[in-house]
Amino acid sequence: MLPNTPETRLAGLGIALPTSAPSPIGSFRNVRRSGGMIYVSGQGPVRADGTLMRGKVGRDVTAEEARDHAELVAINILTALRDCFGSLDRVGGVVKLLGMVNADPDFERHPFVVDGASDLLARIFGESGIHARSAFGVGSLPNQITVEIEAIFEAADQR
Repeated sequence: MLPNTPETRLAGLGIALPTSAPSPIGSFRNVRRSGGMIYVSGQGPVRADGTLMRGKVGRDVTAEEARDHAELVAINILTALRDCFGSLDRVGGVVKLLGMVNADPDFERHPFVVDGASDLLARIFGESGIHARSAFGVGSLPNQITVEIEAIFEAADQR
């Protein structure tokens, strides 16, 4: 029997991460470790081919579509972590997410949208994937993407 690790859970779900994370669009890096904490800069819903998921949630994009976009963001977060550390098994768990939804002013389902990322991370990291979180709507996001999520993780060697 295979060990129950983030990498084996990811494989068991049939999820293949892109070969590399999207490049930052500014003067920052995707991942920075400080002591036992790992900070992942805001990631967006970018497909492996570079396609951006764009639009205003509640007007151009449904909450269900945006939830799928948030799951794609989680995949990009995982890819950035693997790029930095070589394996998700070096990550001990998820501490906190900050989810921003490019939403119509009347849209109210921000937590539902960001659950797309939260649920996937919980499946990958198990109990240590259950995290603290904030989710809210914003008037716009870079390149008019639908969702941006930043994350804080704990390193496995700190547990």
